[in-house]
Amino acid sequence: QVQLVESGGGSVQTGGSLRLSCAHSGLTANSDCLAWFRQVPGKQREGLAEVNRADGYRWVTDSLRGRFTISSDVAAVYLQMNSLKPEDSGTYYCAAGPRWNCGLHNIVSDNFGWWGQGTRVTVSS
Repeated sequence: QVQLVESGGGSVQTGGSLRLSCAHSGLTANSDCLAWFRQVPGKQREGLAEVNRADGYRWVTDSLRGRFTISSDVAAVYLQMNSLKPEDSGTYYCAAGPRWNCGLHNIVSDNFGWWGQGTRVTVSS
């Protein structure tokens, strides 16, 4: 059984940094692609970054590259967020999906079947 547990959210001022963690267990080849999403009220979940546990492939969406970095180890996937802006505020979710999800350069929530509970990030100006 796949389990994902996010942590590391909180409140920071503009320009600050946070490192989100997603501890995982029970992953298989059907859940080797791990991704981070962000959701704000009234909007769909936005795919931010992904990592393929099988081959280490990593990708961050163009708009965030340079500020956000995704990494992983055997137990968790991480999202390092630097130079945070108020528009980065939201609930951040970790998700797992089939290996083929990774590499599409289009992180779509419908392609991920397992989700964590989310961790809240608030960036104040």
